[in-house]
Amino acid sequence: MHPAANRLLGFSNHICRTTRSPIAGAAFTTSSKQRLAQFSSMPSLPSSSPSPSTAPPPSVSASDSGPLNNVQANFDVSPMPQNPLGEGRYIRTAAALIIGDEILNGKTHDKNSNYFARYCFEQGIELKRIEVIADDEAEIIEASRRMVRNYDFVITSGGIGPTHDDITYASLAKAFDQPLAHHPECLRRMDEMIRHRPWVATQNEEQREATRRMALFPSQAEVLFIAKDVWVPVVRLEGKLCIFPGIPALFQKMINGLTPFLPLPPLSEKPLRMQIFTSRPESLIAPYLTALQARMKAHGIQVGSYPVLAQGVYVSLIGRDRDKVQDIAKEVETEVGGKIVTEEEVKRRKDDSKQQAKI
Repeated sequence: MHPAANRLLGFSNHICRTTRSPIAGAAFTTSSKQRLAQFSSMPSLPSSSPSPSTAPPPSVSASDSGPLNNVQANFDVSPMPQNPLGEGRYIRTAAALIIGDEILNGKTHDKNSNYFARYCFEQGIELKRIEVIADDEAEIIEASRRMVRNYDFVITSGGIGPTHDDITYASLAKAFDQPLAHHPECLRRMDEMIRHRPWVATQNEEQREATRRMALFPSQAEVLFIAKDVWVPVVRLEGKLCIFPGIPALFQKMINGLTPFLPLPPLSEKPLRMQIFTSRPESLIAPYLTALQARMKAHGIQVGSYPVLAQGVYVSLIGRDRDKVQDIAKEVETEVGGKIVTEEEVKRRKDDSKQQAKI
């Protein structure tokens, strides 16, 4: 499995319901740019190429660094399916299964779980669990079955490329007792995206079969094409489990593209988060916050305390009763000698703290 990208470059995030706030992206490394181009119509960005004597044999596994000859796809997006949870029901809970040895051994930093957490918060979904597991069939089977049983919306990230350790599709097929089958429309779209690349004509049969593995899905899965410029679909099992690539750029683009296909909560379910900054040390406000949390439990309001190095403490209030959250924020402001701050102010203070820590 290739390492997931570290930073995102050049993708606009487009959560499809205009009343929802988009989530800012990140950037990605050159090797991930190359692999990203396998999935989208964006030209791959130039990078240094090996000399002819040391060049690897051509294959789809990110070795191509050449342009796509400005190929621009305009694929049809899948029609909207029926609500997989049943008429009138919507997603309340979610879980994320991050798959990859490279995450567990520290080679790759996982950005997708954080992005998914922010996505769920924006959509009013309660993210209940995040797990990181190895490229291990038994672990994938156990975790996926358990999560589908317990949560309304489950995503996997990673393990859907062409190499030997990309075993997510095959493992999930076993988990839900389905054979694997090539998806003809996915193969067609893949071929359209890659046929202009110079290495395609030189592939041997083994390399072609590795390429085709990326369209080998559990046979009864829903296959949702969610973007006009990306051939790889979101594959959904049991109406709940959606399979995503590990590359952060593509993960973000596809989770946003999936938005209109999901039975999301009404906007009234989106929680409100308010934060109060105080320069008092955490130990001085701890007794008050402990009592406050006990009072707020019945109202479904979460109280958090987050110190910032050499600056002070943020008290966080999260709840769906917006009026109650606002009232309690004013109380906290008085009790801790603090000030209600915006998300932008919080980010600025945290960034300042990080810079101070480097000095």
